[in-house]
Amino acid sequence: MVLTIVIPCLHLNAQVNINNIITGATSGQNLGAGLSNDKIVSGLKEALTKGTNNSTAIVSKLDGFYKNPKIKIPFPKEARQMESTLKSIGMSKQVDEFVKTLNRAAEDAAKQAAPIFVNAIKKMTVNDGLKILRGGNNAATEFLKASTSAALMAQFKPVVQSSLQRVQITRHWTPLVKSYNRVPMVKKMNPDLNAYVTQKAVEGLFIMIAEEEAKIRKDPFKTGSNLLNEVFGGR
Repeated sequence: MVLTIVIPCLHLNAQVNINNIITGATSGQNLGAGLSNDKIVSGLKEALTKGTNNSTAIVSKLDGFYKNPKIKIPFPKEARQMESTLKSIGMSKQVDEFVKTLNRAAEDAAKQAAPIFVNAIKKMTVNDGLKILRGGNNAATEFLKASTSAALMAQFKPVVQSSLQRVQITRHWTPLVKSYNRVPMVKKMNPDLNAYVTQKAVEGLFIMIAEEEAKIRKDPFKTGSNLLNEVFGGR
């Protein structure tokens, strides 16, 4: 006679205690041990809020992109040969000014990010919290990427377009294109600058959020938050 034991499947969003699962994790970390689901999720939400607020403030200020080598938006990749050629014919100053306008547009767009992040953070579930706790040093950032990238792209694009128009991007770009396209035997260039800057602005923002997350995980005590220290301080 075979005895079959049926174990019901539980939804993590119900009454499953995260602590019971993470203590058996193979990572060697014991983050959130002894804390309730609500407290753990509250801590994660606070961490995400701090990380996104700090990152948004950094990148949206003047030179937040332009003077940060980690996220500075360069000449469009497909136009790198164009950049090199223009510099070789004495147009380095014009190229640099053009690059600055791209970064200014990204800095403007980043100011629109906060409400999008707040909305995603509010919707975090216990299941989301489990994945973040058991994930790597950028698990929270990956959660935000998955839940906000589309909204950020949609929100950033018109801001980027407006910003590029305000700084008269064509005043910088058109002479570059015309000068380059007059060079014999070159492939004509005219990339979609709005799409390019929008994509790079979103990517740069997440690079900075990942840095903020790593700081919180490494030393939650420095955040000044008892809750974050409780959630991320255990090992």
